[in-house]
Amino acid sequence: MGTGGSGRREVRRARYAVAAVFAVHGAVTGSFATRVPWIQEHAGVSAGQLGLALAFPALGASLAMPLAGSVSHRFGARTALRGLLALWTLALLLPSLAPNLITLCAALFAFGATAGMSDVAMNALGVEVENRLDKSIMSGLHGMWSLGALLGSAAGTLAAHLGSDARTHHALAAATLTVAGLVACTWVLDLQPSEDEEAPPRFALPPRSALLIGAVGFCAVFAEGASLDWSAVYLRDRMDASAGLAAACTTGFTLTMAVARFAGDGVVDRFGAVRTVRFCGVLATLGGLLIVLADRPALAMAGFALMGLGIAVVVPLCFAAAGRSGSNPSLAIAGVATITYTSGLVAPSAIGTLAQATSLMVSFCLVTALTCGLTAFASVLRAGDRERTVTGGPATERIAAHQSDTG
Repeated sequence: MGTGGSGRREVRRARYAVAAVFAVHGAVTGSFATRVPWIQEHAGVSAGQLGLALAFPALGASLAMPLAGSVSHRFGARTALRGLLALWTLALLLPSLAPNLITLCAALFAFGATAGMSDVAMNALGVEVENRLDKSIMSGLHGMWSLGALLGSAAGTLAAHLGSDARTHHALAAATLTVAGLVACTWVLDLQPSEDEEAPPRFALPPRSALLIGAVGFCAVFAEGASLDWSAVYLRDRMDASAGLAAACTTGFTLTMAVARFAGDGVVDRFGAVRTVRFCGVLATLGGLLIVLADRPALAMAGFALMGLGIAVVVPLCFAAAGRSGSNPSLAIAGVATITYTSGLVAPSAIGTLAQATSLMVSFCLVTALTCGLTAFASVLRAGDRERTVTGGPATERIAAHQSDTG
């Protein structure tokens, strides 16, 4: 890539730093997801009202995400990420403090806004590190997010099992994660705009290619959001499982996602993005069927674990495909990020609304139907089967990865 030894060390250090940031971000989500039943009971809301409240993170994120680019342009990437990540970790406190539906909606609006802006900032830095290293790392970074979610949900499982007040649990988690995030941000790339660079627009329509790729990501993230926020409720309400066992279901889901994402880069290198997503769609669909048909907690937990395994690598591959499609990669990535992120925040609300009208089982029939779309429309990710640059001495040769994977 033409960078010196010190430059390569700086980029490698930045890779580890942004990986830690991904883990911190995921830990907030895991900490929140496992205590959704407690938050629901504390606020005194029904399944339908909880679904309504869970629409507000989507609204907050949709309105705030376009601002992340402007914030990074004004303050620089490192300072912007440090501030936005701290806002996100501290926002973990808000939902558990809400005593009723109105305050819960307000808390979740702020929760979603800070989540969206910090997510855009860290993914942008992740893509920049990937470009400088000239090798795929996004699946691994998202694996760190899942690992963070796993650790957060594991702590939440323990807290739920012990009957801990979520306000105390989330206060301790927020303090710990804020410090960890601030430390990690010390070593991320400090990108600064040039003097003649104009501030990015607050809103721009994504290219058509990003919409198609985003549609695949929408299916995967809808399943992820539904599983994260409703798996514990599903086991508690449909299987009459204990609070600890219900929370453990969320932990199992995040565990399989983490394992699959860490293995994702190697799998994609071998089989290509299209074939990988097609196979993963089959796994996710089988998991959804197992969830719907389960008559005992163990089967439902296995279904959620299989769902996590199937959808884990789809979003990183969507970002990779977006970055290699069209004439404006940054705009395409932003478009896909908006579609997929909004999907994850809309999903819990949609699941709750449908569950109120029918049942949670019917809601997860919808999730299962959407996972079929991963297999059906995987070919739009063919841009993710990119040409890689392999440096192995004085010469650099370009090889096309999986040219035979024509779908």
